Amino acid sequence: MTPMARTLAAGATLAAALILVSTPILAQRQGQGDGNRPSRQCAREIAKLCGRDRSQIQACLREKASELSSECQSEMRARMQQRRQQASPHTGAFQRAVRPTRTVSFGEHQRQQVDVYEPEGAVEPLPLVLFVHGGGWRMGSHERVQTKPAHFGAQEVYFASTGYRLLPDYPVEDQASDVGAAVQALVGQAGALGFDAERIVLMGHSAGAHLAALVATDPQYAGEAFGAIKGVILLDGAGYDIAQNIEDAEFQTRRIYEDAFGFDEARRKALSPIAHVGGPDAPNWLALYVAERASAKWQAEWLVNALTQADRSARAVAITGTDHGRMNREIGVVAGKAQTEAIDAFLAEVFE
Repeated sequence: MTPMARTLAAGATLAAALILVSTPILAQRQGQGDGNRPSRQCAREIAKLCGRDRSQIQACLREKASELSSECQSEMRARMQQRRQQASPHTGAFQRAVRPTRTVSFGEHQRQQVDVYEPEGAVEPLPLVLFVHGGGWRMGSHERVQTKPAHFGAQEVYFASTGYRLLPDYPVEDQASDVGAAVQALVGQAGALGFDAERIVLMGHSAGAHLAALVATDPQYAGEAFGAIKGVILLDGAGYDIAQNIEDAEFQTRRIYEDAFGFDEARRKALSPIAHVGGPDAPNWLALYVAERASAKWQAEWLVNALTQADRSARAVAITGTDHGRMNREIGVVAGKAQTEAIDAFLAEVFE
């Protein structure tokens, strides 16, 4: 990041901190503030600089936050840091249920909708993580998000979770089209929703990891919105090379894949993310896998190797002390510290 970009980013962060507390600031009548409010002096500075209309304050602080005194700026940065520490996933905070702030439909089927969770106090356009649930391509729900919305919201990231139509009524091609349509719908409504349409990361678990990887390597699904996908997080998927995975799978797993992908070799290849690597491809990838799952390990490493050879930033990371389901469920809580830290570090790089 250039010095100029670094300065602008710092100013935007400060502005976000100030905007977050601007309403209670101006209503405050006590001298020193509390854990969520700055001192009276800082509140007066903001009112003098930007007035008392909240909509004007928001726009004003984006441009003029640097004109506040160094004491007020420092106070706001310290309070923002305190808020982040209080929201840390490893303190056990923010584990309560969070309801979506908006639901966006992208089709007539009840599963063709995406829930959007806005970070508390969000004003400036923030990046977004779009989650794709697992379930063997025939079950699962986009509503089962555990503590992810609260965790990502605490990191100042929008979280969204998309549904998609399922087997046996809808083939995998339709499912990938649904995920791509969700990306398109979100990008199309980014202004109204309040997030940055140019900074989206797809995150999928199990079968959802396959769909996320397919949408992020084959542009036909997301269409003109493909370029908004800046990164991909894969959670213990094993469907990146369908034909090879079926060949190596045990009987029960083979049946699941045969039901989903059939027996036509050309179709299996077309639905294999690795077959599309070397085209546009999303630029940044993180493939997490359960250390003890051999199929997930070699599929993740194989995909990452292909992406690296195609000049994409990609890495595979083994997570120990977990299993296939917990890899997903425990994101944002103490038990899922390893995968949570890996995800947070990746997002910090992608959204820098």
